[in-house]
Amino acid sequence: MKATVLGAGSWGTTFAQVLWDAGTPAVLWARDTAITDSINAGHENPRYLPGISLPAALTATTDPAAALDGADLVVFAVPAQTLRASLALWAPLIPPGALQVSLLKGIEVGSSKRMSEVIMEVLGVPQSRVAVVSGPNLAREIAERQIAASVVACSDEPGARLLQHACHTGYFRAYSNTDVTGCELGGAVKNVIAIAVGVAVGLGLGDNTKATLITRGLAEIARLGEAVGADPRTLAGLAGMGDLVATCSSPLSRNRTFGQHLGQGMTAAQARTVTSQTVEGITSCEPVLELASKHGVEMPITEVVAALIGGHLPVMEAAAVLASRSAKPEWYGA
Repeated sequence: MKATVLGAGSWGTTFAQVLWDAGTPAVLWARDTAITDSINAGHENPRYLPGISLPAALTATTDPAAALDGADLVVFAVPAQTLRASLALWAPLIPPGALQVSLLKGIEVGSSKRMSEVIMEVLGVPQSRVAVVSGPNLAREIAERQIAASVVACSDEPGARLLQHACHTGYFRAYSNTDVTGCELGGAVKNVIAIAVGVAVGLGLGDNTKATLITRGLAEIARLGEAVGADPRTLAGLAGMGDLVATCSSPLSRNRTFGQHLGQGMTAAQARTVTSQTVEGITSCEPVLELASKHGVEMPITEVVAALIGGHLPVMEAAAVLASRSAKPEWYGA
């Protein structure tokens, strides 16, 4: 079995390493020749994973046709908002019958669609041929081969097991699941909650505040998940709570780091520049709110994050807005 990973950022490069370590030959595609040259000659991606030695057998190319030739697994690791346009270019090159795998954790602007839905729509493939990987996936730690676990989900159980076998290693434990909706929803919305936690950190607020945001953030994810048909067990597991805790707690998290810059007084544009890599929560918050509105779900933390990013709410007022909400029962109140 051969895999192709399209996108050589930190997570795409790391997942290519995971595949090789699991015994699955993988080719990495990148837009930048400087990255492919570094990987091929020095077995390192210095832009995104400086100091990490990649498998000697891992090769990279800027030619998508060469990368996709003979692929059984096609793994997408590009920014969520670029996926649709990229798929249109790659579609004629993707081998028929390949399992399409999304590493992306975002919701598409304009359509409010999950990434698997975008893949099915553009490529014209059935749900059974699309899988996702989600969970606490801080790339640097996994690239260092620290112990981690994730969920690999596909509506077709044999497809989920195929992907599980392709990426299961001694340090990367892959759990199979058939709840693609829950895995994608947890992965996308936790980025928005992590921005809120980062703002709290930047404001100098303590662990009680962070714990409150994480827990009430999970409640928002669970309410939306229930409305769109996700399995509650998924959101209580690695792809929900696990991913949320890691992204909200770690300074390696781009979304939390972006939020922290906001809390320290930067504008959204300044924070985005300083954070440098893609911060999916920035663009996902509005489509998440559109999806929530469609299903009649309240998401106050997400609303505050959207207002902060849009410049409609001063950062010093964010905590007060959330704290001023009326008292409600824990299990049913927003």
